[in-house]
Amino acid sequence: MLKVPQQQYIRFLREVEGCSIQEIAERVQVNWRTAKKYADRDDWNEPVCKRKGRHPVLGPYIEIIDTWLEEDERLPRKQRHTAVRMFQRLRDEHGFPGGQRTVSEYVSKRKKAMASERAEHFERLEHPGGEAQADFGTVYVVKSGELVERKVLTLSFPYSNAAFVFPVPKENTECFLEALGRLFQQMGGVPRKIWFDNLSAAVMSIQHDGKRECTEAFRRFCAHYRFEPLFCNPYSGHEKGHVENKVGYGRRNWCVPPPVIDTPEQLETYLAEAARADMQRPHYVKKQTIAELWEQEKCKLLTLPTTPLEIFRLETCHLNKYAEPWSMPFTR
Repeated sequence: MLKVPQQQYIRFLREVEGCSIQEIAERVQVNWRTAKKYADRDDWNEPVCKRKGRHPVLGPYIEIIDTWLEEDERLPRKQRHTAVRMFQRLRDEHGFPGGQRTVSEYVSKRKKAMASERAEHFERLEHPGGEAQADFGTVYVVKSGELVERKVLTLSFPYSNAAFVFPVPKENTECFLEALGRLFQQMGGVPRKIWFDNLSAAVMSIQHDGKRECTEAFRRFCAHYRFEPLFCNPYSGHEKGHVENKVGYGRRNWCVPPPVIDTPEQLETYLAEAARADMQRPHYVKKQTIAELWEQEKCKLLTLPTTPLEIFRLETCHLNKYAEPWSMPFTR
């Protein structure tokens, strides 16, 4: 193969000076076929070819080894071929003339290649704006000199990394829906889709086909605020990993040491201000502040309904002659 300057010279003689192929061959002192190859060449892209391994001795037996390796994948690990056993079978059953080292080196490389082909390949998740994830977390606060447990509902947005939090005394349906409504008021809008785990405050049961039977109060809440609820698979909290991380982040950064509060309203204000201040830090990937990204995402939220949904529970009980309940109340 000629060097690039020689190739360019042949091309110059052909295009500029108009030399014939025979004249070029005589002046450059190459075969006329070589002169014609470079004189009339149109594609000067450098060819990129996959380098193939050379196996002059093992070549005719590679297909046999690959077949054995594929069959071994279906067998228990302790009953698979070793490289030594493959060499013995090739020698005794197929007349392989090479050595054991040749077989061992190929088997080692081929096993690594097969493992790479089977390996999982992951793609970076893309989270569209306007979609949120929700989850409860537990924090401790100091009230009247004692540690008191409080539940905190966190609503996080993977696109901007923004988060909004609201404390509640319990994880029942009424507290859950009241907290969601308050968070919508804080945000000034409603996410288009919200991911939940299968919390009892929203889901009564999971059918055989995977559909959720939600509580009547939760269905009414979703219809009122017009968002689409999505649920993770059972025992698969990692499917909403963003909010899982946010719950831990808020507990470590906003509630250590435990805040001192006297009323639920104080805790609500404290957590809301902490979450708002946290938006001033830069996003871990996008290099903009969370507040800037949230302003972009906020435009994709659904508008709030003109009238908020009232969250309450009616209970019926029987009274004795002193107007005191004497039987256990039931909910409807």
